[in-house]
Amino acid sequence: MNISEMVLYNNSDNSSFNSTIDAFKQAIYPVMYLFIFFLGTVGNSLSIYVFFQPSQRKTSVNIYMQNLAVSDLMFVSTLPFRASYYLLGSHWIFGDIACRIMTYALYVNMYCSIYFLTVLSVVRFTAIVYPFKRWKVTNMKYAKITCAMIWVFVLAASSPLFCKQIAGYDKQEKCLDLHPESTDILLMLNSVVLVVGFTLPFCTIIICYVFAIRALLKSRTPQRRRTVSHKKALSTIIITLILFLLCFLPYHVLRTVHLMLGSWSQNNLSVHKALVVTLCLAAMNSCLDPVLYYFAAENFKARIRSLYRR
Repeated sequence: MNISEMVLYNNSDNSSFNSTIDAFKQAIYPVMYLFIFFLGTVGNSLSIYVFFQPSQRKTSVNIYMQNLAVSDLMFVSTLPFRASYYLLGSHWIFGDIACRIMTYALYVNMYCSIYFLTVLSVVRFTAIVYPFKRWKVTNMKYAKITCAMIWVFVLAASSPLFCKQIAGYDKQEKCLDLHPESTDILLMLNSVVLVVGFTLPFCTIIICYVFAIRALLKSRTPQRRRTVSHKKALSTIIITLILFLLCFLPYHVLRTVHLMLGSWSQNNLSVHKALVVTLCLAAMNSCLDPVLYYFAAENFKARIRSLYRR
């Protein structure tokens, strides 16, 4: 096979890969994004309404959950644009800047969610293991400062996604995929994000879970009283752990494998399809967080029941 034949073969292989994966995305993403948009908009709008009621208890836990709900609602508002892209046959009609904002919003929400969920687990962990100590993380003032720091850090750390070399395309009609020619940059960014944005928070939540269970098993408090006092704390940690295992772990594993293979060909097709599915799971976190609020937020369940009766 001469050089010209090799070039034609590679171009044909890449074209076949692109058409196959585009067809798969066009079948999966619109349905999932619109489903998540509907559930996420209803769930998070209702959650924000409850959190900002004057009668709602003002606690550090509720502050972290308020910020998480705001982040989720901001993200789900971008999903109709994402769905329209795939419904139009992977054709972007909203311009280059809007395209970069879509990619930026996805990752800002993902890592804000990860950090808010991690801090929530730490707060609940301290309530179980050190019930009579007052930590700064459980203080209202420091809760607001912590939330502000998370927003600033994630917004700044995600800023490279505004670069055209990473999130943009030479062709204006293409969008919502990181640039295939930026593999080296993406691998470097992924290595940092994998450690700072996922592994450290995930390990923190696992440690909170293990030590919280250990503290409850060692507690001499009567079973009935212990259940009442620690139910919300344990629910927070368990639900957060499930969200990480279901929504974030598969995506980070598959994204890393996909970037390490670095092949935009049929050899990487199954991995790329799996990555599409795990990205839907990661986005689904935005409509699953209200489940956490219902079972673990202060006075949230009572307010929802009151609204339902009304």
